[in-house]
Amino acid sequence: MAGQNAAPLLKVEGLKQYFRVSKSYTVKAVDNVSFEIYPGETYGLVGESGSGKSTLMNIIGVLDRQTEGTYFLEGKDVNKMDDSMRSAIRNKRIGFVFQNFNLLPKANALKNVMVPLLYSTEKEKNQKERAMEMLKMVGMEERAFHKPNELSGGQKQRVAIARAMINDPAIILADEPTGALDSKTGHMVMDLFHKLHEEQGKTIVLITHSQELAAETKRIVTILDGNIVSDNGGEG
Repeated sequence: MAGQNAAPLLKVEGLKQYFRVSKSYTVKAVDNVSFEIYPGETYGLVGESGSGKSTLMNIIGVLDRQTEGTYFLEGKDVNKMDDSMRSAIRNKRIGFVFQNFNLLPKANALKNVMVPLLYSTEKEKNQKERAMEMLKMVGMEERAFHKPNELSGGQKQRVAIARAMINDPAIILADEPTGALDSKTGHMVMDLFHKLHEEQGKTIVLITHSQELAAETKRIVTILDGNIVSDNGGEG
């Protein structure tokens, strides 16, 4: 894995984000945050509710624009991208895994995994084959034609991980991925993330309030009141 000998996969400098809550006041959700993420590493972004970690995740995931600062992903200035370019980046270079799975309730597992390919020019047969490969990778090929209401929480999250992986993203953002799961199932999901990292060299950023969960990553960045208050620099 490339690690810190390579150029940063992601670099943010002086990020700030303000939210207007009334005519007279603003809330600074992220304040002058700067750090780099290197390819092939695992990161834990830790903070309690309201700390600013979700805002930072939305900026990194190109779901929101920061008020100030710069953000480079794979050497490209995200700030200078128009909406269509940002949408393409989200779809092809970033894989998202959410606490509540965010699966389409009326679509089966196979079709849910195919969602990021919606605007692909690839033949549908090839898309289905690739989606099935992703389901096989997470041990869900036998549930390919089951809808979310026919799956357990852990199975739903494995489908969500398969969906996140289908475009071979540069980075996976996992937002409280075990938050809706029991302890045993949560460990199984974390084992899958470890497998993706160890066998495929995937860069994974785990956003969580749990220090215990973050301890499973190489580098832990702790955010409080919109500021980074500790960063082990990959020494853990």
